Amino acid sequence: MQPAERAQIRGQVAAALAEDVGSGDLTAALVPAGTRTHAHVVAREPAVLCGIAWFDEVFAQLDAGVAVHWANADGARLKSGERVCALQGPARAILSGERTALNFLQTLSGTATAAARYVDAVAGSGATILDTRKTLPGLRLAQKYAVRCGGASNHRIGLFDAILIKENHIRAAGSIAAAMRAAQAAAAPGLMIEVEVESLDELEQALAAGAQRILLDNFDLDGLRQAVVCTAGRARLEASGGVDLTTVAAIASTGVDFISVGGLTKDVRATDYSMLFDD
Repeated sequence: MQPAERAQIRGQVAAALAEDVGSGDLTAALVPAGTRTHAHVVAREPAVLCGIAWFDEVFAQLDAGVAVHWANADGARLKSGERVCALQGPARAILSGERTALNFLQTLSGTATAAARYVDAVAGSGATILDTRKTLPGLRLAQKYAVRCGGASNHRIGLFDAILIKENHIRAAGSIAAAMRAAQAAAAPGLMIEVEVESLDELEQALAAGAQRILLDNFDLDGLRQAVVCTAGRARLEASGGVDLTTVAAIASTGVDFISVGGLTKDVRATDYSMLFDD
């Protein structure tokens, strides 16, 4: 993990602890100072584990005397009832950090688990599952890391690392061709330029303008198949819109290269974990 990523994790954890612990944990203070304990976290359902660094950082900030021992690494597939980690150290710190640590673990594991389900659904098709910018505010890099833990891939990180010409950009520029000319003139070498199209006619315009990557927005299955035939390998195609676990396999079967799924990060259902103190 890069220093910048570690710094971001420290900041995210500090902010989360500030909103939860605030000026002090009034309930944990009822436990005698110096009391030490052992605890463990268990998965209450099958999941893909993600969020170890955030979990560890919670206790590092509360009390360096808390030790966390993990049975698996991020990306591991957990069974229901499986022990995820064990903790030992000052009881007050473990009590104070329990909710914040589990919040990170359950949110990121939920993202990783969703990504894994989509990857499994398109296995063997050749299509790559991508995330989007529809992330929880302040947790974009964390969720994009979780997507990778689930076996899917990242689209652009933000507005700064790729050009994606969407419907409103095209309207503001005047045409697909005009927007593409501006993008090609402005882009640094190697920067991804992608253009969104909503019809086969717009697809032909994008191809004529030299687009190497094209997002097919809300095409039905027949439209996707026609787009693949029309493109004939001249550009890489990404399907977007109307994608869920009931439709993704059929979309993948059309021959598109990528399928972007906003729900990976937007519609997160947290994984069910519990922390239990040992007797």
